[in-house]
Amino acid sequence: MRIHYSPMFAAFLWLLSFSSDAADPATISWTKQVLDTHFRSEGVAVADVNQDGKRDVLNGEYWYEAPDWKPHEMQTPMDHKDGLGNYSRSFACWCDDFNRDGYLDLIVIDFPGVPCYWMENPKGAVGHWTKHTIWHSACNETPIYADLLGSDERVLVMGFQPKGAKPEGNEGQMAYFTRNQKDPNALWDMHPISEPTVPGKTAIPGTMRFSHGLGVGDLNKDGRQDVICTGGWWEQPSQIDGQLAWPFHPASLGEACADMFAFDVDNDGKTDVLSTSAHKFGIWWYKQRSLPNESKEAHPSFDKIELFGRLSSETHAAHFVDIDGDGNKDLVTGKRWWSHGRSEPGSNWDARIYWLKAEKENDGFVNFVPQLIDTDSGIGTQFEVTDINGDGLLDIISSNKKGVRVLLQKRQKQ
Repeated sequence: MRIHYSPMFAAFLWLLSFSSDAADPATISWTKQVLDTHFRSEGVAVADVNQDGKRDVLNGEYWYEAPDWKPHEMQTPMDHKDGLGNYSRSFACWCDDFNRDGYLDLIVIDFPGVPCYWMENPKGAVGHWTKHTIWHSACNETPIYADLLGSDERVLVMGFQPKGAKPEGNEGQMAYFTRNQKDPNALWDMHPISEPTVPGKTAIPGTMRFSHGLGVGDLNKDGRQDVICTGGWWEQPSQIDGQLAWPFHPASLGEACADMFAFDVDNDGKTDVLSTSAHKFGIWWYKQRSLPNESKEAHPSFDKIELFGRLSSETHAAHFVDIDGDGNKDLVTGKRWWSHGRSEPGSNWDARIYWLKAEKENDGFVNFVPQLIDTDSGIGTQFEVTDINGDGLLDIISSNKKGVRVLLQKRQKQ
């Protein structure tokens, strides 16, 4: 049986086995820049809005112009107060050029269940951005904008409810959405991943208004990206026509979580699932026991393995990226400050952000060693990890109930 060491002891073991090929965590520091102290949103994006060669920060209410972070209104801002008893109207954001005019626009996922939209960049002109509805309903609190089909075109992956459905009902469907090729201002095209829920029957997993947990990754190692939720995963077919639902493999992949990542943690040749708790304590992975073609069972099974029980609570978003440049992807997550006011476990703990360094043992098994980034920033329901200042290092950008922050990665010479 494998022993799971405490974070402090694991960090000690890591120092003993340090390789000069990677940046020593002791040489990595973070400089915080506070762009805004008001609660604007819980989603954020990064893009060069005005084509001046500098990457700016956007959250649906404002865009902040680099390098001095001057705020510009994108729409009339609302007073979201301190967030103890209310929410924003921006839960997730991503940038892309949706009308192909050469300027980057912004997707905004509003409050769960209501219409989502994209905001049209006014080509650097002063003024509010025009809104264009993408779809009438955006469900699941971890929608994804990613290259699902391997076409170098990102698509929007999320659940939705049919028109006329009761907001708290169970009539949901999982789908991916592509922009309308003929009319960029039209509703996007819906392509089913799941069948629609039959009224009165059990809900399709991951598709309800406040469902938690969604991911994109290759779970059966066929070279195609699958779609993962806490109730199982949809297998991407070899041929896709955009009209038929994908085969579903039911599996118990845990309680309400955030982003879900497909990754072979124990190096046994089978893809596991790594995720974090959205509203409680916990960071864990689910070990895959067998691939579908290796077992007489119709669907593979998974076993939960806890990584960290009480490192941070309300880890409502995460990224799986290589922070220190050693070739191994690290987990970046933190606290969504006051996700539901003070009602959640650990709600008044510091709004910390961590990167969990991936350390491979000799047999390929990966341990994760927490490295503290900041104690007064936190994350939202979605945040960004990207090189915002062009120095080749990954930075962290968040917008939440603490405000809007940029955390720049710095390296000391070794």
